[in-house]
Amino acid sequence: MEKLSFEIQINADPEKVWNVLWGEITYRQWTTAFTEGSFYEGTLEEGSIVKFFDPHNNGMYSRVEKNVAHKEMKFLHLGEIYDGVESPQDWGEATEAYILEENEDGTVLKGEIQTPAEFKDFFEDKFPKALGIVKNLSENQL
Repeated sequence: MEKLSFEIQINADPEKVWNVLWGEITYRQWTTAFTEGSFYEGTLEEGSIVKFFDPHNNGMYSRVEKNVAHKEMKFLHLGEIYDGVESPQDWGEATEAYILEENEDGTVLKGEIQTPAEFKDFFEDKFPKALGIVKNLSENQL
């Protein structure tokens, strides 16, 4: 398992950054860095299952491990979805967390990922791009 960390300074308050991360429209915008047309289904309440899809009904499903509004969201990835069918995976502690820390310049957004080694290069390439889009959306929304 690889542990990856990314962070970016955003000139916006944590509430605005949070709303960009998890708002239906803005989520679809910033996740284009991973896959064009990404979206999620389900609620983001702790303990609930959320499904992350691409436009072809493929993706993965995860359990919301932590949801502290405007501060932290953490997912435990449980399996993949192919053609809408869930396929459990033995990924162990494959997690993805978004941590927002307020400072004098706005918000530091941190992404912390524990991932199987085969996904390391993908995340190292795509995650900084995704955070850059979150920054742009957060700083430029009215």
